[in-house]
Amino acid sequence: MWSVKALGRLLRTTAFKLALGLLAVFALAAVLALGYGVWQASRLVQSQIAETVDAEIAVLREQYRLGGLRQLVVVVEDRAKQANSLLYLLTSPMGEPLIGNIGAIPPGVINQAGVSEVPYSRADSDIVARDDAYVRVEVLSGGFRLLVGRDLGERRRVAEVITRSVLSALALVVIVGLLGGFFVARRVLYRLDAMTATSRRIMAGDLTKRLMVTGAGDEFDRLALATNAMLDRIGILMSELKEVSDNIAHDLRTPLTRLRNRAEEALRTAHDEAGWRVALEGIIEESEGLTRTFEALLLIARAEAGAVRDHMTTIDLAAMATDVVELYEPVAEEADLELKLEASGPVEIHGHRELMGQALANLLDNAIKHGGAAGGGSMVSVTVERLGDKARLVVADRGQGIPEEDRMRVLERFVRLEESKSRPGSGLGLSLAAAVVRLHDGDIELQDNAPGLRIVVDIPLVQAKT
Repeated sequence: MWSVKALGRLLRTTAFKLALGLLAVFALAAVLALGYGVWQASRLVQSQIAETVDAEIAVLREQYRLGGLRQLVVVVEDRAKQANSLLYLLTSPMGEPLIGNIGAIPPGVINQAGVSEVPYSRADSDIVARDDAYVRVEVLSGGFRLLVGRDLGERRRVAEVITRSVLSALALVVIVGLLGGFFVARRVLYRLDAMTATSRRIMAGDLTKRLMVTGAGDEFDRLALATNAMLDRIGILMSELKEVSDNIAHDLRTPLTRLRNRAEEALRTAHDEAGWRVALEGIIEESEGLTRTFEALLLIARAEAGAVRDHMTTIDLAAMATDVVELYEPVAEEADLELKLEASGPVEIHGHRELMGQALANLLDNAIKHGGAAGGGSMVSVTVERLGDKARLVVADRGQGIPEEDRMRVLERFVRLEESKSRPGSGLGLSLAAAVVRLHDGDIELQDNAPGLRIVVDIPLVQAKT
């Protein structure tokens, strides 16, 4: 049994209120439609009555023309005795009844030619109650008056039958509608209660729970799928946050330790201004490395959060690559590397110029650091081109490359391969580049350059995004 509280919750649901609203609209439409049907049926019955009376008048008029008053009296008397709903009354020019089956009609009706609806009583009835009739009065030659009518009880009975049918159907519709409303509201309330219970468990900290999907494909399933996808994404972000926190704690421990050691060494060994200066310069260098690491983390966070999308404009990827390559040419020369750019005409994308420049700078910095051949001298190439509806940026070197099993891993934060740990760096360069590419709805792929590493970035052109 349902409690009063549960019933109250059911009646307050949007589904039940919506069902009631639809029921009211349907009931109103049904009443209007059936009311129109009653009106049309009454018109049809009225038309049939009028046709019957007119036909009867025509027959009796013809009898009077052929046989005179005597013939008319005989015919009217014969017809008046028949058990039907037709009414007859023949009077003298003075209005005195001669023959007929009407006992009483309102005064003056027989004196006015034409049609009307009047109350009457039958001559052969002992019941005083009066009914209504549709009558037509015809004035014959010689001043005789002939009234022919038909009882309107048939029209009234048709209206009553249809009205009862309408009310019965309406009552049935209301009952079925209320039951349907209860059923729909109960199902909706069940789904909502299940979602609410799951949501509360999620809010309590159990991020493994997911909203129930029945497979019906209705709006609740679509909501559940979207919410579950959001929860999956939140779970991934929480996992990444934990991983990043662990990585930060692990990877920043070494520079912080070095920073402390330099300070302690300065306290132990420095006895003059020159010694203090050397110690402070070392501490500043370590501090700048930490600052660069946190700036890279901040840029990655901004890129992954999409916080800079409002500042995106149309930029020429080829022109931006030219500027970055010119900036890194002296660095490449110091590393005994040739830096080459290939770009054919403007390649426009919708993006953030500073972040894209930083991403390309990180790729070039990585290529210059790790792209030198073993015997010295090599080349780093940068290519910008159109490829279908995408802009392609390729940075290739001739270094040792990256093993295939590690190519996806190096795009994560603080990941540094074994051979790179002896060189300065934080392991955030490729991670930042990957985050910027994802911000621009692009793809990044690390390929074998045989020998060396080939990094391919594809970003939609302006025409493809509009």
